[in-house]
Amino acid sequence: MNAETVSKPVIVGVDGSEYSSAALRYAGTLAARLGARLEVITCIGMPDYLVVAHLESGEHPLTARLEETAARLVEDALGRAFTGDRPQNIDVTVKFGPPGKVLVEESRRAQLLVVGRHGEGGFLGTSMGSVSKACAAHSVCPVLLVGQEADDVP
Repeated sequence: MNAETVSKPVIVGVDGSEYSSAALRYAGTLAARLGARLEVITCIGMPDYLVVAHLESGEHPLTARLEETAARLVEDALGRAFTGDRPQNIDVTVKFGPPGKVLVEESRRAQLLVVGRHGEGGFLGTSMGSVSKACAAHSVCPVLLVGQEADDVP
Protein backbone atom coordinates (compact mmCIF):
# COMPACT_ATOMS: atom_id res chain seq x y z
CA MET A 1 0.00 0.00 0.00
CA ASN A 2 1.52 3.33 -1.02
CA ALA A 3 1.22 6.78 0.57
CA GLU A 4 -1.28 7.93 -2.06
CA THR A 5 -3.67 5.08 -1.24
CA VAL A 6 -3.40 5.65 2.51
CA SER A 7 -4.31 9.32 2.14
CA LYS A 8 -7.49 8.45 0.24
CA PRO A 9 -10.65 8.04 2.33
CA VAL A 10 -12.96 5.09 2.76
CA ILE A 11 -16.32 6.35 1.51
CA VAL A 12 -19.60 4.84 2.64
CA GLY A 13 -22.98 5.63 1.12
CA VAL A 14 -25.76 5.97 3.69
CA ASP A 15 -29.51 6.23 3.15
CA GLY A 16 -30.65 5.69 6.73
CA SER A 17 -31.66 2.04 6.25
CA GLU A 18 -30.47 -0.98 8.24
CA TYR A 19 -28.35 -1.88 5.21
CA SER A 20 -26.51 1.41 5.53
CA SER A 21 -25.94 0.87 9.26
CA ALA A 22 -24.28 -2.48 8.48
CA ALA A 23 -22.23 -0.79 5.75
CA LEU A 24 -21.20 1.91 8.24
CA ARG A 25 -19.96 -0.70 10.74
CA TYR A 26 -17.85 -2.38 8.07
CA ALA A 27 -16.56 0.90 6.66
CA GLY A 28 -15.64 2.23 10.12
CA THR A 29 -13.67 -0.91 10.97
CA LEU A 30 -11.91 -1.00 7.61
CA ALA A 31 -11.06 2.72 7.68
CA ALA A 32 -9.49 2.29 11.13
CA ARG A 33 -7.47 -0.72 9.95
CA LEU A 34 -6.31 1.17 6.86
CA GLY A 35 -5.50 4.33 8.83
CA ALA A 36 -7.89 6.23 6.57
CA ARG A 37 -10.49 8.93 7.09
CA LEU A 38 -14.10 7.70 6.94
CA GLU A 39 -16.40 9.78 4.76
CA VAL A 40 -20.13 9.24 5.09
CA ILE A 41 -22.10 10.47 2.10
CA THR A 42 -25.86 10.65 1.84
CA CYS A 43 -27.65 11.85 -1.26
CA ILE A 44 -30.84 13.72 -1.87
CA GLY A 45 -32.04 12.29 -5.18
CA MET A 46 -33.26 14.44 -8.00
CA PRO A 47 -36.98 13.61 -7.58
CA ASP A 48 -36.71 15.05 -4.05
CA TYR A 49 -34.85 18.12 -5.22
CA LEU A 50 -36.45 18.73 -8.62
CA VAL A 51 -39.40 20.73 -7.34
CA VAL A 52 -37.23 22.79 -4.98
CA ALA A 53 -34.79 23.62 -7.79
CA HIS A 54 -37.54 25.36 -9.75
CA LEU A 55 -38.68 27.62 -6.94
CA GLU A 56 -37.38 31.14 -6.36
CA SER A 57 -33.65 31.57 -6.75
CA GLY A 58 -31.39 31.52 -3.74
CA GLU A 59 -31.48 29.27 -0.72
CA HIS A 60 -34.97 27.94 -0.17
CA PRO A 61 -36.30 26.67 3.18
CA LEU A 62 -37.26 23.35 1.56
CA THR A 63 -33.65 22.78 0.51
CA ALA A 64 -32.53 23.30 4.09
CA ARG A 65 -35.26 20.96 5.38
CA LEU A 66 -34.23 18.25 2.91
CA GLU A 67 -30.62 18.58 4.08
CA GLU A 68 -31.66 18.52 7.75
CA THR A 69 -33.76 15.40 7.22
CA ALA A 70 -30.95 13.66 5.35
CA ALA A 71 -28.46 14.60 8.10
CA ARG A 72 -30.87 13.25 10.75
CA LEU A 73 -31.17 9.94 8.89
CA VAL A 74 -27.38 9.70 8.81
CA GLU A 75 -27.17 10.43 12.55
CA ASP A 76 -29.71 7.67 13.21
CA ALA A 77 -27.69 5.24 11.08
CA LEU A 78 -24.48 6.26 12.87
CA GLY A 79 -26.18 5.61 16.22
CA ARG A 80 -27.22 2.12 15.12
CA ALA A 81 -23.84 1.34 13.58
CA PHE A 82 -21.64 2.51 16.43
CA THR A 83 -23.27 1.82 19.78
CA GLY A 84 -20.02 2.74 21.52
CA ASP A 85 -17.46 5.23 20.34
CA ARG A 86 -17.63 6.51 16.78
CA PRO A 87 -14.52 6.45 14.60
CA GLN A 88 -12.24 9.45 15.16
CA ASN A 89 -11.68 10.55 11.56
CA ILE A 90 -15.22 10.79 10.25
CA ASP A 91 -16.86 13.35 7.96
CA VAL A 92 -20.54 13.49 6.99
CA THR A 93 -21.65 15.12 3.74
CA VAL A 94 -25.08 15.62 2.20
CA LYS A 95 -25.00 15.83 -1.60
CA PHE A 96 -27.70 16.55 -4.14
CA GLY A 97 -28.05 14.17 -7.07
CA PRO A 98 -28.81 10.55 -7.95
CA PRO A 99 -27.08 8.38 -5.30
CA GLY A 100 -25.53 5.93 -7.77
CA LYS A 101 -24.06 8.68 -9.91
CA VAL A 102 -22.81 10.71 -6.94
CA LEU A 103 -21.13 7.71 -5.27
CA VAL A 104 -19.51 6.56 -8.51
CA GLU A 105 -18.11 10.07 -9.00
CA GLU A 106 -16.87 10.16 -5.39
CA SER A 107 -15.16 6.79 -5.92
CA ARG A 108 -12.55 8.60 -8.02
CA ARG A 109 -10.93 9.93 -4.86
CA ALA A 110 -11.50 6.92 -2.57
CA GLN A 111 -9.46 3.85 -1.78
CA LEU A 112 -12.66 1.91 -1.02
CA LEU A 113 -16.40 2.50 -1.51
CA VAL A 114 -18.79 0.71 0.85
CA VAL A 115 -22.54 0.53 0.21
CA GLY A 116 -25.45 -1.46 1.56
CA ARG A 117 -26.85 -4.12 -0.72
CA HIS A 118 -30.56 -3.45 -1.07
CA GLY A 119 -32.68 -5.70 -3.20
CA GLU A 120 -35.83 -7.75 -3.15
CA GLY A 121 -34.07 -11.11 -2.84
CA GLY A 122 -35.85 -14.39 -3.44
CA PHE A 123 -36.03 -16.45 -6.60
CA LEU A 124 -37.47 -13.77 -8.87
CA GLY A 125 -36.10 -10.78 -7.00
CA THR A 126 -32.70 -9.17 -7.26
CA SER A 127 -29.92 -9.42 -4.74
CA MET A 128 -28.81 -5.80 -5.27
CA GLY A 129 -30.58 -2.52 -5.66
CA SER A 130 -29.91 0.02 -8.39
CA VAL A 131 -27.40 2.08 -6.38
CA SER A 132 -25.30 -0.92 -5.35
CA LYS A 133 -25.40 -2.21 -8.95
CA ALA A 134 -24.24 1.16 -10.31
CA CYS A 135 -21.43 1.33 -7.76
CA ALA A 136 -20.28 -2.24 -8.41
CA ALA A 137 -20.33 -1.73 -12.19
CA HIS A 138 -18.87 1.76 -12.54
CA SER A 139 -16.79 2.75 -9.49
CA VAL A 140 -13.15 3.56 -10.00
CA CYS A 141 -12.02 2.06 -6.66
CA PRO A 142 -12.82 -1.33 -5.10
CA VAL A 143 -16.41 -1.66 -3.85
CA LEU A 144 -17.67 -3.61 -0.84
CA LEU A 145 -21.38 -4.49 -0.87
CA VAL A 146 -22.76 -5.22 2.59
CA GLY A 147 -26.02 -7.02 3.31
CA GLN A 148 -28.27 -6.27 6.28
CA GLU A 149 -27.43 -9.66 7.79
CA ALA A 150 -23.70 -8.80 7.83
CA ASP A 151 -21.72 -9.68 10.92
CA ASP A 152 -18.88 -7.59 12.29
CA VAL A 153 -15.67 -7.52 10.31
CA PRO A 154 -13.41 -10.30 11.64
